[in-house]
Amino acid sequence: MHEMALAEGILDIALDYGRRNAAARIAEVHLLLGELAGVETEALSLAFSSLVRGTIAADAQLTWTRVPLTGRCGDCGREMRLRPQDVLCPVCGGGMALTGGRELRVDYIELE
Repeated sequence: MHEMALAEGILDIALDYGRRNAAARIAEVHLLLGELAGVETEALSLAFSSLVRGTIAADAQLTWTRVPLTGRCGDCGREMRLRPQDVLCPVCGGGMALTGGRELRVDYIELE
């Protein structure tokens, strides 16, 4: 389960940020999760909740925003939402380059 390793990394980031800012408590850790990030959110939440015990993040909420898959056409320059199987621009037939949807990062951490 790679979600446990992801949860460990997320918690490390949050705890380090909390220490650097002399936080008494971490209230929320918010993520940006791309459509193609390959993260099972239920497993990630479970892993995170098991790791935070006994830390300043013990009561922290793990939240996220899903980032849709988007791309830009190399020919006409249009940017649009895509499906994973879309490789050609539906407007001009040019090749699409991914511009969003692979994100997996901490967006913000709420401290108290």
